[in-house]
Amino acid sequence: MSGEEQDTFLRSRPICRVATVGPGGHPHAGALWFVWDGTALWLNSLTRSQRWTDLGRDPRLSVLVDDGGFEFLQLRGVELLGSAEVVGEVPRKGAAVTELAEPERLFAEKYMGGGDFRYDGRHGWLRLRPEKVVSWDFGKLRA
Repeated sequence: MSGEEQDTFLRSRPICRVATVGPGGHPHAGALWFVWDGTALWLNSLTRSQRWTDLGRDPRLSVLVDDGGFEFLQLRGVELLGSAEVVGEVPRKGAAVTELAEPERLFAEKYMGGGDFRYDGRHGWLRLRPEKVVSWDFGKLRA
């Protein structure tokens, strides 16, 4: 995929799969909602989760956003690799954080039908500025 195709794809997909380095170096993977702001992927994660614990030990992660299909030529996706950064208070309760204004707006628009982002005091924000991006679109093999 081109950079523009990746950007459009990441903004449109609803779920990503996040892989972290678990205890003893074993991988831990789980599905999560996310938003893409054009330069960073934002994850709103439970702070009392295996994912959060893993990232506290080792911030490296891999995030897969894909568009599955039953046929080979329908497969396409983007993998983003890098290190997670915690942004804002943990857990997030709504203190003013300039860096979170856009991801929270995008998240509310994407998953809450717009309006204000709702805080539950159980989630925190993780930002992934990808160090490496890999993408594929097997539908392009038709050409």
